[in-house]
Amino acid sequence: MRSIWNGSISFGLVSIPVKLYSASEDRKLDLDMLDKHDNARIRYKRVNENTGKEVEWKDIVKGYKKDEDYIVLEKEDFENANLKKSKTIDIEEFVAEDDVAEVLYKKPYFLEPQKEGGKSYNLLRDALKKTGKLGVATFVMRQKEHLSLVGVYDKALVLHVIRFADEIREVKDLKLPTTKVAKKEVDMAISLIEQYTTEFDPDKFKDVYNDQLIKIIESKSTGKKLKPQKYKEEPTQAKDLMAKLKASLDKKKKSKAS
Repeated sequence: MRSIWNGSISFGLVSIPVKLYSASEDRKLDLDMLDKHDNARIRYKRVNENTGKEVEWKDIVKGYKKDEDYIVLEKEDFENANLKKSKTIDIEEFVAEDDVAEVLYKKPYFLEPQKEGGKSYNLLRDALKKTGKLGVATFVMRQKEHLSLVGVYDKALVLHVIRFADEIREVKDLKLPTTKVAKKEVDMAISLIEQYTTEFDPDKFKDVYNDQLIKIIESKSTGKKLKPQKYKEEPTQAKDLMAKLKASLDKKKKSKAS
């Protein structure tokens, strides 16, 4: 793996030099955009809107539009905006794991200690694991400030970049139903949830969509066309809710008995 950020993580007066690595990878198939007339690849160019000429990467700068003019920003400007946060993941407080809503989580990163940071790294890791707490930290990466949580995954410290509160849209903008649900319906739904409750094992779940897409690609390469499977999902009507819940429970009980 190649580190994408080097700096330190701090809590109190303890400073731990670390490297940051992406902890996840995108398994999406690499598909090219083509012209449907001759299957030629579509290319994108960085073009000067005044001259129409292509611009090389080395000649591209970033700017902020103020009134009718642009203020051009250099690399040093981004670093000087907050030099400490560009170099340090600063844990400002600790919170219980259950206090953070899942909707805030964005992307995980692994933290690896650099030279002479091993003992302090293990100290923070072990303390977080025993307390079940997460460190709340802010830092700057790729010219953007990130809010994050520092926790433990397996034997490593993991940093979760999370969303700021103002990045989450308001629930009040949704058209949510006000239909009342009977107690016996809720009780049966709880029974169904309990029947399906297990310990979470991510290894049980596979990316089936990508595998199916590869099968279609391989089939088309031989001149064959796979017959699509028919599938239709019918929404459960309110009058059928209890019957569907009971049937689901019976089905689960039979599968456990077999």
